[in-house]
Amino acid sequence: MPSTYDVINPANESIVETVNLLGLEETDAVIAKAAKAFESWKNVAPGERARLLRAFSQVVTDHREELAQLEITNSGHTRGNALWEADNVANTLMYYAAAPERLFGRQIPVPGGIDVTFKEPLGVVGVIVPWNFPMPIAGWGFAPALAAGNTVVLKPAEYTPLTAIRLGELALKAGIPEGVFNVLPGKGSIVGNRFVTHPLVRKVVFTGSTTVGKQIMVGCADQVKRVTLELGGKSSNIIFADADVAKAAAGAPGAVFDNAGQDCCARSRILVQKSAFDTFMEHFEVAVKKFRVEDPNLATADMGPLISKKQFDVVESFLDEPVAFKGSAPSGPGYWMPPTVLLPKNTQARSWREEIFGPVAVIVTVESDEEAIRLANDTEYGLISYIYSGSLDRA
Repeated sequence: MPSTYDVINPANESIVETVNLLGLEETDAVIAKAAKAFESWKNVAPGERARLLRAFSQVVTDHREELAQLEITNSGHTRGNALWEADNVANTLMYYAAAPERLFGRQIPVPGGIDVTFKEPLGVVGVIVPWNFPMPIAGWGFAPALAAGNTVVLKPAEYTPLTAIRLGELALKAGIPEGVFNVLPGKGSIVGNRFVTHPLVRKVVFTGSTTVGKQIMVGCADQVKRVTLELGGKSSNIIFADADVAKAAAGAPGAVFDNAGQDCCARSRILVQKSAFDTFMEHFEVAVKKFRVEDPNLATADMGPLISKKQFDVVESFLDEPVAFKGSAPSGPGYWMPPTVLLPKNTQARSWREEIFGPVAVIVTVESDEEAIRLANDTEYGLISYIYSGSLDRA
């Protein structure tokens, strides 16, 4: 018998649903089903595959409200974010619906004739999705894979399986053949690991922690299996004194605290030119305290709860640096944390160097452009950066 997992609403800690988790045998059975479906899916005419993806996109749009509500309840995402995320899945499917008829090969002149190259699907593609953006990140994996003629086995995060399960049902409703797009709720150590070790899975797409990503890369190397990884981030937001400092301060909370800071692109390291620091902090404090942390079902919510008690405890462990100020958050049940701004003692502090994945901004001052660039680049992470300056040349 498969084990089960109780899906928790992080806004009130109630049990939403109990989901069956697949074991090794069930996982192998679904992978075999996807491999069998590949034999016919790869031969579907490009125009017909495009039509099916457009139909899938439309069905997602028709169910956007339902999908958004599932995400609010399962993940604590704000209503505004959840509607955008459902739309993003539909838009991604529509974008890649144009790809099947445009997978052009190449002709290369060689002595005595030409070489012709063709683009062909790989087979079964395993997509491993994190809990922070369950719908969009799933879509970014499965839409291009399906468009290229691959079949997909998708493992949602244990915390957040509900929208993935529903998308699997909607794919069938749209006419995607049985076995082409499969959702496998389960543990990473069982289902995710089997994507890496199973010889019929020819590519793994993983978004998540750097530690797990490295393990997946090593495992895929054993079978020379293709892999796409999108891992951690510790991105910077640089405010120069010649910027519209009030505008920079007004934009900074959303850049860090969106999705409760549970975002690998969160601009959580804020570097402020020293001469602008006092002005920035004055405006930033107002903006942080205006940031609405409340029931994510409310249209006015800017931020909901953290995903779990475990994540709450991880984030709380970083709050041992001097606190400049905090916003507000509901009390009572739920994994609620106020937006928090830290002033670390130095740039070797844990809060400055490590990915927090919570609603915590960390601020240091810089004297010069050179110092800003050096500190922004002094990280093992990458991904994204904001720069506020009145001069495009300087930016």
